[in-house]
Amino acid sequence: MSQKVNRAYNFNAGPSALPLPVLELAQQELIDFRATGMSVMELSHRSAAYEDVHNEAISNLRDLLSIPENYEVLFVQGGGSLQFSMIPMNFLQAGQKAGYIMTGAWAEKAFEESKLFGDVYEVASTKAGNYRSVPSIDELKYNATDAYVHLTSNNTIFGTQWKQFPNTGDVPLIADMSSDILSKPIDVSNFAMIYAGAQKNLGPSGVTVVIIRKDLLEKANKNIPTMLKYGIHAKNNSLYNTPPTFGIYLLGEVLKWAKGLGGIHALEKQNEAKAKLIYDAIDQSNGFYAGHAEPASRSLMNITFTLKDEAAEKRFLAEAKQAGFVGLNGHRSVGGCRASTYNAVPYETCKALSDFMVQFQKVNG
Repeated sequence: MSQKVNRAYNFNAGPSALPLPVLELAQQELIDFRATGMSVMELSHRSAAYEDVHNEAISNLRDLLSIPENYEVLFVQGGGSLQFSMIPMNFLQAGQKAGYIMTGAWAEKAFEESKLFGDVYEVASTKAGNYRSVPSIDELKYNATDAYVHLTSNNTIFGTQWKQFPNTGDVPLIADMSSDILSKPIDVSNFAMIYAGAQKNLGPSGVTVVIIRKDLLEKANKNIPTMLKYGIHAKNNSLYNTPPTFGIYLLGEVLKWAKGLGGIHALEKQNEAKAKLIYDAIDQSNGFYAGHAEPASRSLMNITFTLKDEAAEKRFLAEAKQAGFVGLNGHRSVGGCRASTYNAVPYETCKALSDFMVQFQKVNG
């Protein structure tokens, strides 16, 4: 049972909250991990003790996401941002095109990186509406011969999220799920590849999860640097070089925590309840708070909103900080406010923010 400790109301967009029981276990095991006389950080990545940690994390991720056997699960480094380059390096062959669905800043970054490696184009974009929504499925126009189509499943800066994913048939669909992986059930078989930086829903920063279909691996470009080949990481069980062992250990413990809560369906139910608390405070404010995202595209992970004027926003953020809330400033590129309600953010933390918003409106409305 978790002891009473001083914990902030943490709404940071990433790195973000980790489950308190996981942090307490890591604290207990920090010096002597499973009677080895060493910290996990001191174990050789070739040791049996560490390989158990590594393989258990992969197994639990497979269980939680129901990952089919014809997919590899990899742990790589460089964050989601390195994947923006690795994907076209591996899969965008000469004479092919790749399509990118533009739904926010991270999709833009992925698109710009891909231009360095080949012929890419925009499948659809909601930029004209300041990314208040994701495109409808029937807006997506791509080519049957494309190397792949890329999308960002959840847009942290603008607070939008795909509710239904396109079926691209024989065209490989690749998704950046950095900010909503493990938050709700997904059909992994709908994607040729999923990637996610760990620091929002899976663990600490420094680990990137890649889930990749084996037949896509077989088509990868061989004439690129060794460490940028997905096939090398797959062949070596993500142990070709020294992985971020402590990060993978913590990721593995987060996955055990998620299973203990009841798995992916329990997480989804909890995330819906948490987000509803804050969206209700927005929707019932008679315009005092205004959500950025259109209701049909609202994210369960990142709730973005503004107040009636800049002075009110500054006062809101200042008083929230004094009340113990952390990370509510909107991204510098769009301003306003943002509450990131990832898996490890407790219901009670979201209830506290909802109550604070209602009370602030009563005083300042």
